[in-house]
Amino acid sequence: MSTISPLAPKVSVSLSPLAGVRLASHACGLRYQGRTDLMVAELAPGTTAAGVFTKSLTASAPVLWCREALAGGRGRLIVVNSGNANAFTGSAGVASVRRTVETAAKLLGCKAEEVFISSTGTIGVPLDDAKITQSLSEVLGKLSESGWSDAAKAILTTDTYPKMATRTAKIGGVEVRINGFCKGAGMIAPDMATMLAYVFTDAALPAPVLQALLSKGAETSFNAITVDSDTSTSDTLLAFATGKVSHPEVASVTDPLLRGFKKAFDDLLLDLALQVVKDGEGASKFVKITVTGAASARAAKKIGLAIANSPLVKTAVAGEDANWGRIVMAVGKAGEKADRDRLTIAIGGIDVAQNGQVVPGYDEAPVAAHMKGTDIVFDVDVGIGRGKATVWTCDLTHAYIDINGSYRT
Repeated sequence: MSTISPLAPKVSVSLSPLAGVRLASHACGLRYQGRTDLMVAELAPGTTAAGVFTKSLTASAPVLWCREALAGGRGRLIVVNSGNANAFTGSAGVASVRRTVETAAKLLGCKAEEVFISSTGTIGVPLDDAKITQSLSEVLGKLSESGWSDAAKAILTTDTYPKMATRTAKIGGVEVRINGFCKGAGMIAPDMATMLAYVFTDAALPAPVLQALLSKGAETSFNAITVDSDTSTSDTLLAFATGKVSHPEVASVTDPLLRGFKKAFDDLLLDLALQVVKDGEGASKFVKITVTGAASARAAKKIGLAIANSPLVKTAVAGEDANWGRIVMAVGKAGEKADRDRLTIAIGGIDVAQNGQVVPGYDEAPVAAHMKGTDIVFDVDVGIGRGKATVWTCDLTHAYIDINGSYRT
């Protein structure tokens, strides 16, 4: 890993054991030397599974497999490698996934469709899956209830720190735990990000309930962040419920018993997603953009992402330039309804434009001072309706070019 992002959390998170989950990591030498690049997580029999994946039309072989396997609604093993995305590798990539799945299923004694595979790294390079399959027996022998941190580190690529989060909640008065970790720093844009994320709970949740929770939660977390507007071939967000804690039965996703759990679950997803943005390649500033007054929530989100993905806006943030005209530009290009003569913009809580023009007596000094900070806030009202949304991004610095210009070399 390179120098840790200046936006990284100041306090490291430690994940406690979660009933029904054991993890391990290993160095296979797929690309990186001197570090682990393989993560395995074993799940208790009966664990339910849910997933959200990239909408890329060039999705990787592991993503295609996970979509297929998810139909069974059960999970027993997760196998993740870093350093090679196994994407755009044709029939060879599909065969690689199949060999890995079959080997893992045989070693664990489970069904092939209970094994989930993820890969992250360079696109278009054949995966030497023999390095994985020949290591699986050894890795399974190292499984531990306390292997969370090592697992989170093994899946990193250009990340500068492992991203972890934990929450507790109650279902019918019974406490349950939620643990999660993810990776992602570049090629980040909804749907979803160049990102792998794994969330686990010891609650007993039917697969359809878990899927509904995950799909909805992803929309306001992982699908509301962007680093560089590029959607990866490998985006994978998986959730598993081991059912190891006995609590009142949950009948549906609308069951009142789930109210507290849903809040904690959504909060954990957002925590992980924001850690991805704060590790954006070359990032020095974290940007929160809230859009109100749009025709719908969908329209507000689209406008927000137009601002967040604008190179002109992002470089202005990097240069600490209070150039709010670039926000006006981005609103106008979003393709959603906006009333130019009712447009309102605030930066750091300070109004800079109202009713389609600069505010009378505008003083740029406090806005410029806000732009020198690390947490930048834009509030935009487009004067059309009641739709609102919040998205998050980071600035665009020369370091982003340095990282991606030398990614393969």
